[in-house]
Amino acid sequence: MAGTPVPDFTSRDPLSRQFWDERFEKAFTPWERGGPSQALRRFVAGASRPLRTLIPGCGSARELVLMCEAGWEATAIDFSAVAVARAKALAGPWAGRVHEADFFAWTPPQPLDLVYEQAFLCALPRVRRPDVARRWEALLAPGALLAGYFFFDDVEKGPPFGIAREELDALLAPAFDCIADEAVEDSIPVFAGKERWMVWRKKERPAMRAPI
Repeated sequence: MAGTPVPDFTSRDPLSRQFWDERFEKAFTPWERGGPSQALRRFVAGASRPLRTLIPGCGSARELVLMCEAGWEATAIDFSAVAVARAKALAGPWAGRVHEADFFAWTPPQPLDLVYEQAFLCALPRVRRPDVARRWEALLAPGALLAGYFFFDDVEKGPPFGIAREELDALLAPAFDCIADEAVEDSIPVFAGKERWMVWRKKERPAMRAPI
């Protein structure tokens, strides 16, 4: 969103609902792609069966329609009421699949096959990363997938908060195996040259995590 003036915001804390409500209210969402990405389209088209999927921190949830039209039982959640209202407006017949909820407290009614990651991990301050990884691990059964986009950068200011590849490996390797790692050909400006499409599979027997 180069050249676009940044609105005045009251909240500077990305852990607060107000932070995200303000940005959706003022249509300042430079991290949103505006539609499903090419890698996600290929992933959905290539799936051997419909996947029961969670989209956490969904924002406008533009990926939801693609998944639902493919027969997937996809659910999108966000703790920003403004984001949820926008997502419902864009979801058409799938609006009932969008819910206002806290990722760290939400429990799926049935076991998940996939958690879709897109600008959720990098939206939260670095201190919350272990909590996110533990929640991914808790939500997914052995063999289930964590797939999506991971943002690699070392700039302190955010969001988005980038991560080093070594840190991501250390965060996920105890419970997940990386089974796909690909360049992204259609990144939006804020992520250009700094993101990878990755698929991680939950291990049958996750390694014991060291105390954090």
